[in-house]
Amino acid sequence: MTANRKIVQLTLIFIGLFLILVTYFLYPKINEKKRLQVETFKNGIAETKDDGKNIFENVEYKGIYHINKPFTIQSEKAYILTENPEIIYMTNMHVTLYMNDGRIIIVTSDKGRYNKETYDCFFEDNVKATDEKTIILAKNLDLLASEDSAVIYNNVVLTSDKGSLRADKIDYDLETKHYKISMFNDKKVKIKLIK
Repeated sequence: MTANRKIVQLTLIFIGLFLILVTYFLYPKINEKKRLQVETFKNGIAETKDDGKNIFENVEYKGIYHINKPFTIQSEKAYILTENPEIIYMTNMHVTLYMNDGRIIIVTSDKGRYNKETYDCFFEDNVKATDEKTIILAKNLDLLASEDSAVIYNNVVLTSDKGSLRADKIDYDLETKHYKISMFNDKKVKIKLIK
């Protein structure tokens, strides 16, 4: 009976050591591997992969820049690289700016980037900007909240009730509403004015 008792006690000790090893060494490694492969949160908010990026769906940012200018940024999908967390890369980007004079400026694009620290937005591909009176189409638009301006470039077409124009680049001051229109080379800007 004592031999059987010693065998049972040794078996229980080995099972106890095995459980301790599994609990402190094996289980955390399995759990970490699962977390790195895919981690999904409710409402399709975030998905983390082991390639160094966090992926989000149906993203919306709301904020105020220059103390009194509200804005919203929306995107169907977005991701943040772990080595550069202040930049958000977005697809189907949609930005709404509420100006002090009552204008609402809406800018959309197929993809772009948003800097959470400076509030600057960089739009790419099929860019459309409008305040309901003026429509601007281009390949790129840099909305620089830090400078209260926008730089629109690459195949720019501006249409308003006063006429239309084609240019390579337009610098637009959001406060003064002045445009500076230019071409990348010495070509002339094509403008069609309507009276």
